[in-house]
Amino acid sequence: MSDWKKYDSYDVPIDPKQQDKATMFKLYSFRRPHMRAFHFAWFGFFMAFVSWFAFAPLMKEIKADLGMTKLEVYNANISSVSSTVLSRFIVGPLCDTFGARIISSTLLIMGCIPTAFAGLVNSATDVAIIRFFIGVMGATFVCTQFWSSQIFAKEFVGTANATTGGWGNLGGGVTQILMVGIWNAFKTGYDSETAWRLSFLVPAAIVFCVAVGQLFLADDCPKGNYKELEAHGAMTRKSSAVSFRKGYLNVNSWLMFLQYAACFGVELTVNNVAANYFSDEFDLSTSKAGLVASLFGLMNLFARSLGGIWSDFLFAKFGGGVTGMRGRFFAQWTALLWEGCFLFLFTFMNQLGAAIPVLILFSVGVQMAEGTSYGIVPYIVPDATGAVSGIVGAGGNFGAVMWGLIFRFAGRSERAVFRIIAAFVVGLSCLSPFLKIRGYATCFTAAQGEPDSIADI
Repeated sequence: MSDWKKYDSYDVPIDPKQQDKATMFKLYSFRRPHMRAFHFAWFGFFMAFVSWFAFAPLMKEIKADLGMTKLEVYNANISSVSSTVLSRFIVGPLCDTFGARIISSTLLIMGCIPTAFAGLVNSATDVAIIRFFIGVMGATFVCTQFWSSQIFAKEFVGTANATTGGWGNLGGGVTQILMVGIWNAFKTGYDSETAWRLSFLVPAAIVFCVAVGQLFLADDCPKGNYKELEAHGAMTRKSSAVSFRKGYLNVNSWLMFLQYAACFGVELTVNNVAANYFSDEFDLSTSKAGLVASLFGLMNLFARSLGGIWSDFLFAKFGGGVTGMRGRFFAQWTALLWEGCFLFLFTFMNQLGAAIPVLILFSVGVQMAEGTSYGIVPYIVPDATGAVSGIVGAGGNFGAVMWGLIFRFAGRSERAVFRIIAAFVVGLSCLSPFLKIRGYATCFTAAQGEPDSIADI
C-alpha cells in the first residue's frame, strides 16, 4: 500500500494514524484539503437547502396567484421531501464508492435545473412536480456528513459532523429571509407575481456555481481524490453493493433512521409550515411571518454544533473509547426529550411574544438531536459510513413525509397535529437504550466483543 498523499503539509493538527484526518477546526482557513472540503461541504448543503425550501416563504403569494387550496399546499410540501427519501438511500453507498465531492456536485446540478424553471409553474400540480424534482438535492446532506467523516478524526467527528450539517441546515432559516428579500427586490420593477417567478433564478445560479467549485476546487479526503489515491495504490475502491449490504443489514442503522425522523423530519416539516402557521395564527404579513419563521432555522448557526459538542463531551466524560459511546447515546436521548417537551409547550403559546422564545428553545432541541445523531453514525459500520449516513438521513425525510401526511389527513388544527408529533418524538427518544454497537457500551450495559476500527471512516 502506497503512502502517497497530495499535500506535504497541512494548516490544521492531524492524526497520521487516521489517514491524516484533522483533529480540530481552523474556521477562517480555506486551505486545501481539510478546511476547503469543510467549507464546500456545508455551503453546498446550505444552498441545496435554500433551493429546496425556496417555495415555503413565498407560498402565501403563490397560493393566492395559482388558486391553491390548503390541502394542495400540504401535497406540495409532502412532494418536496418524499423524493429525498429515495435519493438519500441511493446516494449513501455511492459516496462509499465514488466519494462525497463528485456525488454532491452531481446532485446540486440536478437540483438547480428544476429550481431555475420553478417560476414557470401555473397550477398546484406543477408546484408539486417541480418541488419533487428539486427535493432530490436534499440528498446532499448525506454527502456533507460523509465528507466531514472523511476529513475529521473520530474524537472530533461529533462536533465536525454537527457543524457541517448545522451550517448547511441554516439554509432552511436563511431562505425564509433571502427569498422574501429577493422577491421584494424584484417587486421594485415588476408586479408581485412576476417577482416571485423571477426570484427562483437567483438560488439556481448560486447552486450551479457551488457545484462547479466542489468539483474542481476541493478534495475527497486529506490525501487527495479517490481517483488519484487509486492510481498510486493508496486505496482500493469500495463496492457500493457491499457497502449497501453492510449498512442496510445493521439494526442500529434503522433505529437511528427512526430517531432521525423525530428530529430532522420535524425540522423539514416546520420549515414547510412555519411561515403559514405564523401568518394564520398571529395574522402576520408574508414578510413578517417569514422573518419569524426564519428564527427556527437560524438556530442551526450554533445549536446543531452544540449537539455535536454535547455528544463529544459526554463521550469523553464517560471515559472515551468503548465506554464513551454510552455518553453519545445519553446525549441523543436527552436532546430528543428536550425537543419533544418544548414542541408540546409551543402549541399552547397564544401570544407571539411567548411563542417566539419557546419556538427557539424547541429549535435548539431539534438541531441538537441532529448533531448527536451524527456523533453516533460513523461508529455503526465504519467501512460503510456512506450507506449508514444514507439510511439515517433518509429517516429524516421519511419522518417529514409521515408528519406531512398527518397534517394532510388528520383533519385537526395545526396545533393539535404538532402535539401528536411531540408525543412521537418523546416516544422515539426512548429507542436510545436499544442501540448496541459491537464492542461499545450501551446506555446500561458494558461493552462486549471487539469494536470495529473507525480509522477508515
